[in-house]
Amino acid sequence: MTAADTLPLFPERHGHPEIDTLHHESMARKSGYGRIAGVDEAGRGPLAGPVVAAAVILPEGVVLEGVRDSKEMTERAREEAFPGIIRRAAAVSIGVVSQKHIDESNILKASLEAMRRAVLSLHPTPEYVLVDGIHPVPVPMPQKCLKKGDRLSLSISAASVVAKVYRARMMHAYHDMFPVYGFRENKGYGTLKHRAALKVHGCCPLHRLTFKGVL
Repeated sequence: MTAADTLPLFPERHGHPEIDTLHHESMARKSGYGRIAGVDEAGRGPLAGPVVAAAVILPEGVVLEGVRDSKEMTERAREEAFPGIIRRAAAVSIGVVSQKHIDESNILKASLEAMRRAVLSLHPTPEYVLVDGIHPVPVPMPQKCLKKGDRLSLSISAASVVAKVYRARMMHAYHDMFPVYGFRENKGYGTLKHRAALKVHGCCPLHRLTFKGVL
């Protein structure tokens, strides 16, 4: 059993309901790891567009005010937090997997592939990886999977913000190519207006053909 296998899972401290979002990073450093990356993805549920992952290495002791699980932040708050994360991180990288790849495999495999690409693109290379979710990423570094990790780890929270903002900007650009689907507003998710547009116009090259409701 390695140190990576024995790192404590729960960051809550006795008597304190607050979550220490640097707990897992601290435990990894105490186990001898220096460069610790958080990795998360955005875009598993939409009917259209890619799945995007981000990996972020934060310097020891860094504080990112207002950064938390990206799903709990407004789009404006994420956009405002994005440049601060980029500026203060030791390294940031992105992995993108297309809707074609999603259809050829499945969304879980595509999400893990996006995270793999993000982690392997980091420079410098991380020594340890904190992963949002329960599925390990196919990379050679030791890692810890954290269920709801975007709430438990600041590194993962930062990655979740970067991934969500990057993907939103991609969908904004795609909106200009295919405006009838409202990608700027729905980011590819299956809103009522999006589904209505599919019934009228059919799908476009960005749609995930294996997802229910597209065809």
